[in-house]
Amino acid sequence: MSNTFLYFAYGSNLLAKRIRLNNSTAVMRDIGYIKNFRLDFQRYSKRWHGASATIVETNDSIVWGVIWELDKSNLSTLDQQEGVQNNIYHALSVDVETPNGTILNCRVYQQCHNPTEYIKPVDLPMDRKPSPLYLRMMIKGAQENNLPDDYLKFLKSISDNGYKGKYDIR
Repeated sequence: MSNTFLYFAYGSNLLAKRIRLNNSTAVMRDIGYIKNFRLDFQRYSKRWHGASATIVETNDSIVWGVIWELDKSNLSTLDQQEGVQNNIYHALSVDVETPNGTILNCRVYQQCHNPTEYIKPVDLPMDRKPSPLYLRMMIKGAQENNLPDDYLKFLKSISDNGYKGKYDIR
């Protein structure tokens, strides 16, 4: 039995510095994408002062992200960070395809209450927009891990909510 597990990050945990705040064993394994999901924003996060990312089942869509390998000792800290105990996110098991075609089964988190209506990220209503800091972390993580240019361009097209206050993202 392995003492590690694979985790597919698509939100703020794209950034190494962010995931390692609570999950010190995280090692970047690869990048990849999940098929038939889209990136969306739904639930307001007090921590981020804006909507946080989720994945929504959608045919013919993909979400790129980072595959982290973590020690099983971090399973509870990752669940806690994602708010599993508060029914904010729940864990799923997904197949992630890497650029070289390898399929890796990974843990991923999806919000418990996802949007039913698709709205282009540039047209999101204010209550579904991420904060500038959250979006910057996603973009910086995508750059840091060399996600494809077209996906980076997509992330940069997402409108933020313009929040200019303080954050407490310990």
